[in-house]
Amino acid sequence: MTHRPTSETIEAREVAAELLYRIVEKGAFANLSLEKELAGKQLSSADKNLVTEIVNGTVRMLKHLDWVLDLFLTSEIKAMNPWLRTILRMAAYQIMFMDKIPVYAAIDEAVNLTKQKTNKNLSRVTNGVLRNLVRNVKEIRYPEDETQYLAVYFSHPEWIVTLLLSRFGRRQAEEILKHNNSAPRLVLRNNQLRGTRLELIEILQQQNIDCELNDRTPWAVTVKKMNMALENTDAYIKGRFYVQNEASMLAAAILQVMPGHFVYDLCSGVGGKTTHLAENMQNKGMIKAYELYDKKIKLLRSNCDRLGINIVDPLRQDVLSIDKELPAADRVLLDAPCSGLGVMQRRSDLRWRQTPQSILQLTRLQADLLNKAGELVAGGGLLLYATCTVNDLENEGVVTQFLKENPDYALESFDREITYFALDEYDETCAARGMLTIIPGKYQTDGMFYALLRRKGWSAHGNRKN
Repeated sequence: MTHRPTSETIEAREVAAELLYRIVEKGAFANLSLEKELAGKQLSSADKNLVTEIVNGTVRMLKHLDWVLDLFLTSEIKAMNPWLRTILRMAAYQIMFMDKIPVYAAIDEAVNLTKQKTNKNLSRVTNGVLRNLVRNVKEIRYPEDETQYLAVYFSHPEWIVTLLLSRFGRRQAEEILKHNNSAPRLVLRNNQLRGTRLELIEILQQQNIDCELNDRTPWAVTVKKMNMALENTDAYIKGRFYVQNEASMLAAAILQVMPGHFVYDLCSGVGGKTTHLAENMQNKGMIKAYELYDKKIKLLRSNCDRLGINIVDPLRQDVLSIDKELPAADRVLLDAPCSGLGVMQRRSDLRWRQTPQSILQLTRLQADLLNKAGELVAGGGLLLYATCTVNDLENEGVVTQFLKENPDYALESFDREITYFALDEYDETCAARGMLTIIPGKYQTDGMFYALLRRKGWSAHGNRKN
């Protein structure tokens, strides 16, 4: 039986409209805006989920929605009143992609929102366009050209589609595009310093968090359903887990850290990989974690405290300004800033923020950062270059150039370090050669790139070891 929307559901749609306006029209970041807005709203978990799906879904499918809406408008949607196009996009998303939303509810709320945000005349436009869309939704046709079709239907910029087609071919590119538009799974990394995965699952299930062992890595737990926010659970408060995708969990194993090692973690962010390194080191040794932004440094400290880690020394500094005369490290991790083309599934607005020009700027920065990282590795030590993109220019291109300029480095095999991940034959061969691209969705994970480099018999300052 279909029910009329409640006042709370109406409020949820109003919140979604406000967020979409800020994100699409004003350039706010989707994930940060959602987190901040929902933290301050007294909405049920169901309505918070509704807001999240409407906002992320509409932002993801923007190109698709605009194509469809333009078929029923007298002028292009991009030339319309900003509030009107925000509401039309949001309603069209609910009609076309959310099966559980009654069509009448999406239309009625869109009409009411248009009255509130614009005027009665434009509300008639909303009503007419949306009803016409419902009547003709099965007759919609998309572009015939392959690249244009994929870009419109799967709602990605054409340059990203072109990149994926040239790198992976039609079948794999389409699988990546589908993955980017699907709901991301929620995966936790068990904190080994606090106990086992089975103990973590038992604690979470006591608070009605439905979860199970994840077979991709020895640390992963997949959350299937939850009835409360994870940060309110006893397990979170007691530092039993960290939210992290399985592909990111590979870094600590690939870098082969051991208790007592001295490690530099460059561009550490809020500490996902940093804290995993510390856990694998059994909280023994030292990790110097460099990060540029104060807010991230504070979150890194907070995460270390919560997880019971005390070997991480967070340092706010531009990596490129680090003195190369610092002590050489056993291990160096460079988790480089990148285009993020491997994590577009969980960053709904990222596809609209990057450009080919911004990627060229990133490659120059990545090259400079990798050269700096190379100065900090002791003779015989390991350097791991990681990104969350699948773009050759930022991955193999940067590493190949580094190797040309630094003959004291060579690629190092790491396939045996991650046998549990069950790579296919091709990827296993790549890992054995020292460079691996994990394609988004191929293993139900984010996309990642890893290149492991060993410094030959040289000191960190360029002198041959005795």
